[in-house]
Amino acid sequence: MGISDFDSENMAIQDTPFGYTMSVIGGKWKMIILYLLAAKQPVRFNEMQRQIGAITYKVLSAQLKELEADGLVKRKEYPQIPPKVEYSLTSKAQTLLPVLEQLCEWGEKNR
Repeated sequence: MGISDFDSENMAIQDTPFGYTMSVIGGKWKMIILYLLAAKQPVRFNEMQRQIGAITYKVLSAQLKELEADGLVKRKEYPQIPPKVEYSLTSKAQTLLPVLEQLCEWGEKNR
């Protein structure tokens, strides 16, 4: 089902494949997190926060939990002191990489 198949009279956008996609990757930070993980993985939490910059600890933590719950990010915790946690993309998230590449190409052509 594509854009041309959308029946605005009988369907809510959130019930479409587009709506599902936006529920998983939408928002201010999720695509940035996925982009960072696609460029370099695994990434530790503090390193990710430094790379992103303006994101708070609480927001980054919540976004990572949502991405993990949606099956896009995997979290690996090492049993050591101090605790060490690394994040990487799942195989499901890997299928989004061509879309991210297309967004990068679009940005390059249109900025």
